[in-house]
Amino acid sequence: MDPLKRYRQRLRIWGNDRRLEAERRRYEGLFTSRRLSVPHEEALRAACRERFPSLRPKPRGELKILAIYHDYNWEETALMPALKRFGVVYHFDWFRGPGAVTGEWRRSGRSQMNRELLTWARDLCRRGDLDVIFTYLSGEQITPAVMASLSALGVPMINLALNDKENFVGKIRGGQALGVRDICRFFTLCWTSTEDALKKYVVEGAWPIYLPEGANPELHRPLELEKTIDVSFVGQRYGNRPEVVARLAAAGIRVVVRGPGWPDGPMSTEDMVRLYSQSRINLGFGGVSGHSGAFCLKGRDFEIPMSGGLYLTEHHPELERVYEIGREIVTYRDFDDLLAQIRRLLSDPARAEEIRRRGRERALRDHSWESRFQKAFAISGVI
Repeated sequence: MDPLKRYRQRLRIWGNDRRLEAERRRYEGLFTSRRLSVPHEEALRAACRERFPSLRPKPRGELKILAIYHDYNWEETALMPALKRFGVVYHFDWFRGPGAVTGEWRRSGRSQMNRELLTWARDLCRRGDLDVIFTYLSGEQITPAVMASLSALGVPMINLALNDKENFVGKIRGGQALGVRDICRFFTLCWTSTEDALKKYVVEGAWPIYLPEGANPELHRPLELEKTIDVSFVGQRYGNRPEVVARLAAAGIRVVVRGPGWPDGPMSTEDMVRLYSQSRINLGFGGVSGHSGAFCLKGRDFEIPMSGGLYLTEHHPELERVYEIGREIVTYRDFDDLLAQIRRLLSDPARAEEIRRRGRERALRDHSWESRFQKAFAISGVI
């Protein structure tokens, strides 16, 4: 790597780390000084009952759901099949027209989309076709004013946020946070996959629940394919990933890598599942882009085991809450440990197969998107 580029990268990571640490200290201080607490599940249920006293749960399959998200590359195949199991889904794609992520869209297209969204929701409400609103939104797409209007409809709203480790606040434009900071208080339930963001939500007056991502068993399933690849990794090329892959190659372990930034580029979800089945070991990294020492759960933590893959990923505490380490997935703590784990697993196919089996059973039982929605909808009182 160009020395100047490496220096800029390290400087950016240093700056990001300082920003996140300052943000953490600020929220920790406010959380403590105000004597706040993170609500447990029963407290969330009680808050929802108090907010919607006349709400009566509907049978599973009979909900009328407004789902607001854009399908970048996984949302449609992950979220929509699970949502449809709970009833009729009206999908509003906030991405309106070409160039929806450009400065021009932020200046004019965003406002138009917000108006259209509010009109959609109001029309559904007037027709009696709206029981719950599910969103995957941040302050980059929606304004606090529109959120306040949606909240006034009197329908439970649940927002999914998958990057609160880095983007709870995020960048500030025009005085508004592009993360969820300025909009989270309007939601009935804030579903975050970042455990250490819970206190931030509470400080901002929101009701958070910690739920990781999930996987779709209709898509993520084992395929009857010969295992011709020792180790594979699918994911973005950044941080220490190129170095780890190169060091493994130098040690005689070739890793097939795919994703943005790698020479062979990204692949479709279907091809990804095929690669999982063709690999003896599926490698994972737990770090957050642009930060040192920051980890979070990722979609692949559930997609690979559900696909029947043997998952070997970077250790961090949140994994212990969702898997039995060493029996359902395997973790490593540094490069030497990673290399040793790979060699042990490749030399013991029977153990590897047992871990694959247990990991898939756990993912199917506890980690589908359907099970995540079941919990969020039940807590909010709509089912």
